Amino acid sequence: MNTAMYENPIVQDNLKKLKKFGYNIIEPDSGFLACRDSGKGKLPNETVLLSYITKEIAYPHDLKGRKILITAGPTRESIDPVRFISNHSTGKMGFSLARQAMLRGADVLLVKGPVSIEPPPFVKVIDVVTAQEMFDAVTENFKNYDIIIKSAAVADYRPS
Repeated sequence: MNTAMYENPIVQDNLKKLKKFGYNIIEPDSGFLACRDSGKGKLPNETVLLSYITKEIAYPHDLKGRKILITAGPTRESIDPVRFISNHSTGKMGFSLARQAMLRGADVLLVKGPVSIEPPPFVKVIDVVTAQEMFDAVTENFKNYDIIIKSAAVADYRPS
């Protein structure tokens, strides 16, 4: 679709109504359009479309309505401006748990240390570096979540 069509207030109002009624809206990509214009209105790529389809049909949504907070990845503690101490965590386990929980319908928050892998789609992400930042992120958010899956970086954390 053309960018002007997509940004039209009537189209935007209709999209808001659909969202209000519980419909999932797949936002268009930006780029070179069929009308030789550039902007928002392109069909999303196959990976994005497959993610939406998988989210809807892959698993029963037995976690729908549940809110899950997951920590993943390493943390880094500075020794000086150049060096730091870290651990070998890749974050793969936490990311896999977040993806599976999302596919089963949960509202997932992933608090992640510096990793080189992409977080799963449809998951809220908080980026942290230090163990204190991870602890603070969990502390700020734990009251809003039903389930907390924590890594070794926050293993001593006990909600009060």
